[in-house]
Amino acid sequence: MIVGEALNRRSDLQKRIAQLHDRLSTSVLVQEGDEPPEKPEELLAELNSLCDELQHLIASINHTNASTTLASGETVTRGIARRDVLALRRGALRSAVRAATSGSLSRYSRSEIRMVRQIRVSDVQTLLDKLAKERRELDNQLQEHNWTTPLVE
Repeated sequence: MIVGEALNRRSDLQKRIAQLHDRLSTSVLVQEGDEPPEKPEELLAELNSLCDELQHLIASINHTNASTTLASGETVTRGIARRDVLALRRGALRSAVRAATSGSLSRYSRSEIRMVRQIRVSDVQTLLDKLAKERRELDNQLQEHNWTTPLVE
């Protein structure tokens, strides 16, 4: 199995576990004399099995990511961390640009408080464009890794 397939399987398992959680909740308590919609023992057994598989899969994905490198030479784990921080950085900068450009800078009279931008929006926008390009290139490297690297067991 390659990493991309493992990531898809992980997502599927997480969705199935969430569904089992809901199904189990509706089956564990019924009115006296009624039958539950599904047998809780079977749901619990399935939940246990899926959780065991998910745990093994997550460990294999993490081990693979920590022990393999991207084309840039950094480990996949470091690449994922960099991608996540790029997203945080871009979000904060986008918010700053929005705040600096959404308010009115004009005054109706001389007695009104004058608002003054504290950043050069064009400079921040240039930085945002640079970070977006870096994120796209990193995403491409991560995708290539995911679909060409075998999962380490």
